[in-house]
Amino acid sequence: MRTFSDLWQIAKKDLIEFTRDRLRLVTFLIMPMFMMIMVGFIFPNQNTLKNVPIGLANEDGGQVSQQLVSAITNLKLSPDKPDLAFEVKTYDNAEAIKNAIKSQQISGGLDIPADFDQKITTNGQAQVTIVQDQSNPQISQMVDQILTQVISGFSSQVGNQKVNQVLAVVPATNPVSSISAESIIAPVTSKIEGIIPGNPNYFEFVAPGIMAMIVMTAVLTGLAASIAREKEQGTLDGILISPINRLAIILGKALSQAIRGLIQGGIVLLLAFLLFGVTIHGNILLVALLLVLGIFSFVGLGILVSAIATEQETATQLLFMFQFPMLFLSGVFFPIALMPNIMQKIAEVIPLTYAINAIRKVMVLGAGFSAVRTEFLILLLFGIITLAISVPVFKRVITK
Repeated sequence: MRTFSDLWQIAKKDLIEFTRDRLRLVTFLIMPMFMMIMVGFIFPNQNTLKNVPIGLANEDGGQVSQQLVSAITNLKLSPDKPDLAFEVKTYDNAEAIKNAIKSQQISGGLDIPADFDQKITTNGQAQVTIVQDQSNPQISQMVDQILTQVISGFSSQVGNQKVNQVLAVVPATNPVSSISAESIIAPVTSKIEGIIPGNPNYFEFVAPGIMAMIVMTAVLTGLAASIAREKEQGTLDGILISPINRLAIILGKALSQAIRGLIQGGIVLLLAFLLFGVTIHGNILLVALLLVLGIFSFVGLGILVSAIATEQETATQLLFMFQFPMLFLSGVFFPIALMPNIMQKIAEVIPLTYAINAIRKVMVLGAGFSAVRTEFLILLLFGIITLAISVPVFKRVITK
C-alpha cells in the first residue's frame, strides 16, 4: 500500500511541475490539435475533391461527344454540395493539354478524337484519351479514376440506347423482344457491401494511427526527458535519498506521463469526431484499454532510454532514432501490406504497429475483444519484457 501511495505522490509532483510551465502546457494542448487538423485537411480524397482544373479537347464536336463533355463539366461528387468536381478548361487537342499540364495550369485532361461520333453511329468502338499529370500522382490517380468512371457510365448509357433501338424493331411475338438492354450489355452486376454502414474515408484509416502515435510518442519522450532533466538539475538525487521505493519512483513518473498521454489521446479523438466525422463503431472502453496497454508497452523502453542517457539532449537523440522509423513503418499513414517485405518484417517488431492495428479494428470495423486478442497479448508481452529489462537497469544506474 505504501508503494502505491508513493507512486501517486511522484506522479502528482510531475503533473504539478508540468502545469507550472504555461508555454509547455499550451504546446501540450496545441500539438495534437495541430497534428489532427493538418493531417485531416492536407490528405485529399474523392469526397474533398472539388474544382480541380482539367483540360478537355473535343476534336469531334458532334452531338454524342457534346453529351460526354456536358457529363464531365457538370459532374458533382456529392449531390448535397454545390461544388463541381472539375474546373474544365477547353483546348484544341491532346498536345495542347500536355503543354498546359507541363506549365501546371491543369491537373490532367481528356481528349475526344475527331472520329468519336462517327465510330459510335457506325457501331464502331470509340476511344478517348485521359492525359495524366505525373508530377502529382495522388491527385492524378483520383482524377483518372473519376474520369474513367464517368466514361464507363456514359458508355453504358450509349450502349443501352443502341440495344434498345435494335430491340424496338424486333416483332412483339419474338421472345427476344422481352429482353432488356441491361441484361445484354451487363449480364453480371456487383454491389459493394461493407462490414459497417456508410463509406469510411481515408481519414478514418489515419485517425486511429495518429491517436496511437501521439499518445505513445508523448509517453516515450516525456518519460525519458523527465528523468534526464531531473538528473541534470540534481533533483533526482533528492528523491532517491527520501524513503521512497525505487519502483514507486519509476512507476510514478510513468503514471504521470500516461495521464498526459491519455489526455492528448482524448483531444485527438474529440477533434476526429467533431471536425472529420470519424465514428467509433466499436466499444470506446476497449479503445481506451488498448491505448493504456500501448502506453504500458512503451514505458519500459522509455525507462531504458532514460537510464542510458545522462543528458536530456542525449535522450532526445536516442528517442528520435526510435520514433522516426515508427512514424513510417507502423502503418500510421500507409498500409503495411503495400510495403516491401523487408519493411514489413521490421514493422512486425514495432509495438506501435500492433496498437494501431488493434485500435483501427475497433474504431473502423467495430471489432470486439476476440478480434484484437493477438495484438493485446503482444503489447502486454512486450511491456512485461521491456519492464523486466529496464527496471533493474534503471535501479543499477541511479544507485551508482
